[in-house]
Amino acid sequence: MADDTNNPYAALGVAKTASDAEIKKAYRRLAKELHPDLTGNDPTKADRFKAVSAAYDLLHDPEKRRRFDAGEIDASGQERPQQQYYRQYAETDPSGRYGFEGGFDDLGDLFRNAFGGRGGYSNARMRGQDRHFHMEIPFLEAITGGKHPVTLPGIGRVEIAIPAGIEDGQTLRLAGKGEPGVNGGPAGDALVTVTVAEDPVFRREGNDIHMDLPISIDEAVLGGPVEVPVPGGRVRLKVPANASSGKVMRLRGKGVKGGDLLVTLKIVLPETEDPALAEAIRAWRAKTAYDPRKSWEGNRT
Repeated sequence: MADDTNNPYAALGVAKTASDAEIKKAYRRLAKELHPDLTGNDPTKADRFKAVSAAYDLLHDPEKRRRFDAGEIDASGQERPQQQYYRQYAETDPSGRYGFEGGFDDLGDLFRNAFGGRGGYSNARMRGQDRHFHMEIPFLEAITGGKHPVTLPGIGRVEIAIPAGIEDGQTLRLAGKGEPGVNGGPAGDALVTVTVAEDPVFRREGNDIHMDLPISIDEAVLGGPVEVPVPGGRVRLKVPANASSGKVMRLRGKGVKGGDLLVTLKIVLPETEDPALAEAIRAWRAKTAYDPRKSWEGNRT
């Protein structure tokens, strides 16, 4: 079995040719299966969750993915060491810029010399590795922002600042919350990838928000004010008289970062049949029949 820690594609169970949408779908499915909050902190699933989160953090970033595929960085996002030794440069470079007086038998001699014979480069200060996590937040919290409390394995309870307008798949950085550094080096960071939950009312497209608004038949015919929800509160919307289902009304500035809220009207009839309404419609139809499909494109097919 492939080592998922070294192969982000294997960690997510996707092919190397997978599209961004396929990678995102695989990540969201696995994150819900493996998240510590849903698995009782099962250590095996927690480890796999970390591998899945790290893989997604690398592959959903186009530049990181390109560099990984090209062999420039490893699965943790760290730079890969150069494949040639200084001696090879010295032997092939006619200028002699990479030659060393007296010569070194190997790279160990070079580093021991550079660090004053203190046991090679093992004494160097090194930054700790980053740690990867996943967090799901409600749709409206992603729009309005705020403080989101969450328990991160190995870190504990923290409050994460959610910037207003954060998008699904974005990663937040908690400085210094990663693995400790080596030989006094700085700690790594905690990288928290955010999934935005779907909302039963709103849906986002870019910086605009869309919603369907149910209206009654009398509101459609006569018009009038209707109270509607918006991110962060409620407003009154004036439905125009003679409004058809599918009519879109725009509330400017009620979307994300200056975007708009687009309200699509949907005429909803009473749940139970109303004889009086049916009789009124029959009388109206007898006097004023009209064809709503007169100019419909479907008549041309």
